[in-house]
Amino acid sequence: MDLGKELKAIKPVIQSSPLPGFEYVRGYGIFALPFDSGHILALRVFPENDFASYCTVWHRSPEGVWAIYVDGPRMDTACPRYYSAAARHVAQARISLRWTGPMDLSIEMDAPRLQWNISIATTPLVKMMNAISAAIPERLWRTPPMLRAFEQFGGILFDLGKVTLSGIAPNGHFSILMPRKMFPIASAVARLEGQDLGKPARSPDNPSIGSLRLPARGIFAIGRGYFKIQDPLEYRRTVAELHSTTS
Repeated sequence: MDLGKELKAIKPVIQSSPLPGFEYVRGYGIFALPFDSGHILALRVFPENDFASYCTVWHRSPEGVWAIYVDGPRMDTACPRYYSAAARHVAQARISLRWTGPMDLSIEMDAPRLQWNISIATTPLVKMMNAISAAIPERLWRTPPMLRAFEQFGGILFDLGKVTLSGIAPNGHFSILMPRKMFPIASAVARLEGQDLGKPARSPDNPSIGSLRLPARGIFAIGRGYFKIQDPLEYRRTVAELHSTTS
């Protein structure tokens, strides 16, 4: 399996959500990765969405303080649009991604300075479960019973604890997260501003951002997310502003 080749082939696309009344994102990332030092990192790479391609790095300190760093044209059209109310610090940064092997990803950020390398694993069981998930029609996948089933499935197969795949994001949007494929993270090393964050660990509790619970163990995911539009006028204005700057 060459996950790097598959994901590098995803081209940036700006288009309206296939689900009426919702904004959406499509891409991949590290759902969450706890370290034994108490730090938590996450990565979101969304080349396809309503606004503009972007990449974000999330960091939670051992004290529970969230920061979100955005590599994209605007912070209000990236993850802070939905999660900034639960973050103490939101800023722009340069984030670079480099696949160093079929299942190995290197992430670097300039400010704060981050060097983060991960190796992604797979097994015959993971491949089978991902094939089943990918075969389920999306309309069925995003129904509440199916989302609850996959919350339990992820908790059992990947030891993720009680993950939230739908609920109210910190900024008030009703959200639906659809990780159509998931892979365990076999190993990782990270240095943030020169500090070694330690070894990947299984958190005793699910880390949360607002009321949404993230995985208790490191997991790489590919899929989509939907966020209910709160203000249709603001949404149309923001889309028009971004399109005017890129046309």
